[in-house]
Amino acid sequence: MSITVYYSSVSGSREVKQHQSEIFQFLDSKKIKYFAVDIAGSTDVKEEMRKKVGNPSAMPPQVFNGDKYCGDYQKFFDAVEDGKPEAFFKL
Repeated sequence: MSITVYYSSVSGSREVKQHQSEIFQFLDSKKIKYFAVDIAGSTDVKEEMRKKVGNPSAMPPQVFNGDKYCGDYQKFFDAVEDGKPEAFFKL
């Protein structure tokens, strides 16, 4: 299985940029390999992300492990606070 993070390289929201950065920093610090999929370049990719999440207005970052949906930033944050980030990533 592999971690996929849907993100936006051109988000106008400082909060979204910060959330994406925190997820990438965590994965990098734990040396967890992942694929970063930029939704900014294609509306098809954004729609694919939203369809996989099951929410037509989902915003990045959205995290998957293979075909399993892990969650968004809030679920990641909650898992880190609970001391269970590996459970969030389904590792």
